[in-house]
Amino acid sequence: MFVTMNRIPVRPEYRERFEEAFRQRARLVDQAPGFLRNLVLRPKDPGDPYIVLTFWESEAAFLAWTQSPAFREGHARGTLPKEAFLEPSRLEAYAVVLDSEAG
Repeated sequence: MFVTMNRIPVRPEYRERFEEAFRQRARLVDQAPGFLRNLVLRPKDPGDPYIVLTFWESEAAFLAWTQSPAFREGHARGTLPKEAFLEPSRLEAYAVVLDSEAG
């Protein structure tokens, strides 16, 4: 399994709009081959970034998604203004070593 984690620092006054944007997302990734699930985590401390996790069957599946027309379409939808973010987001990628659900 392959996991991406996007750390997105959102200004407190934009938190509600940010969350709503994810609730209203295009859901194109849900149909991507190898996509497993997506989690959006709200920070308990408003100064911490939101965490957006995506779970994939493999790194190849994730890379294929990022190069697809559906990826470009999904990310071209209306976004929040630049001032909604404290700084640029940071994408991290991980290979899963242990998954307690898998036994």
